[in-house]
Amino acid sequence: MSVATGFLGLAALVLLLFLRIPIAIAMLLVSYAGVAVMIGPVPAIGLIAAGPYDFIANWTLSAVPMFLLMGFVAYHAGMTSGLFAAANVLFARIPGGLAISAVMACSGFAAVCGSSVACAAAMGRIAIPEMVRAGYKPGFACGSVAAGGTIGALIPPSILMIVYGVFAQTSVTSVFLGGISVGLLTALSYIAIIVTVSFLSPDTVPRRAERNPDQSAFRAILGVWPTLLLALVVFGGLFSGLFTATEAGAVGASGAILLAWITGKLSRTVIGRAFQETLIATASLFIIGVGAAVFTRFLGLSGVSAYITSFVAGSDLPFLLVMAIIVLIYLALGMFMEPFGAMLVTLPVFLPLLQAQGVSLVWFGVLVVKLLEIGMITPPVGMNVFVIRSVAHRYASLGAIFKGAMIFLLADLVVIILVIMMPALVLTLPELLQ
Repeated sequence: MSVATGFLGLAALVLLLFLRIPIAIAMLLVSYAGVAVMIGPVPAIGLIAAGPYDFIANWTLSAVPMFLLMGFVAYHAGMTSGLFAAANVLFARIPGGLAISAVMACSGFAAVCGSSVACAAAMGRIAIPEMVRAGYKPGFACGSVAAGGTIGALIPPSILMIVYGVFAQTSVTSVFLGGISVGLLTALSYIAIIVTVSFLSPDTVPRRAERNPDQSAFRAILGVWPTLLLALVVFGGLFSGLFTATEAGAVGASGAILLAWITGKLSRTVIGRAFQETLIATASLFIIGVGAAVFTRFLGLSGVSAYITSFVAGSDLPFLLVMAIIVLIYLALGMFMEPFGAMLVTLPVFLPLLQAQGVSLVWFGVLVVKLLEIGMITPPVGMNVFVIRSVAHRYASLGAIFKGAMIFLLADLVVIILVIMMPALVLTLPELLQ
């Protein structure tokens, strides 16, 4: 055990990330070098050899490619394209109705997707042209969809939550349940921002009714029945205990393919794109997970995690101060790193500390996912903003989209404060249904 070697490893990891070395490679390199220094190169090779299998062989992780496949099939088969129209029937007469419809459509898409980037891309193509034609400022229209896309990682199935549950060795289903309330609270807070802007700045968000008089509620709901049915089957079975999270993923993927076939939208192109994107996304996530698993072992051998835990316990820092530091760290990392990397780099340090203080890992998992999703709309590396820019480049510049998304950070910060001050917001559903 060498705490000094552990801290040097952390510093080396930060340096490698700053030099733009891929995060998985950086963690593997630092772990090998650190273990080799402490106990020799042969044990270090053994660590690198055993780490990938020990992480990927976890059966719960099989839910990741299944839920990804479900989302990609639903997206490429156009099963979610009617969500915006259906939401617009309900919310168009509210000030800022189109933007509210976009946020709610993102929430609906999240139930069959699990990726904030996919939510932003799907809704951006549909909602932004409608909002611009209705007189919304393009930057705000794009920013509202970029922010709405972040809900994709909060409402299950969330790929971030699955990986967190595996890494933290806690119930994925419980984390899913905890994320529902925070996802819905986030959507409501975004709606409050939109309505407020519509009253304070009618030039930005028109206050007039935007509903298409030829559009009926029946026709709109009829257009999204496959998505509603898929979500009902998957999450009804999951939360009722009929099947596990991994089985829910398989049911969801099979159900998406079956519904695409029933609706006549299944084709070789749809299947080919869905499987290709699933393989790419799964591989990229798992290699980061492997690196994080090996890095966790290195920190454990060095004694860094135990040292930090004892230091915080001995210094009697107030819980709120500890949480404020963690929040600031995640907000800062979110500005420069993608969510999976930021989460898996920090969990080996934070989890032992919070476990020692008796913090619920379900609650912390939902909080971490919310914090990481804020980074999806903050400069300079807000991935959702770049995705929206790629699908709506003719409407607004990158700077205008970032500016439009920034106002939603006020809502995000309020949600973060509420989650920290009232853990019951996250834990009530898991306690009732588990």
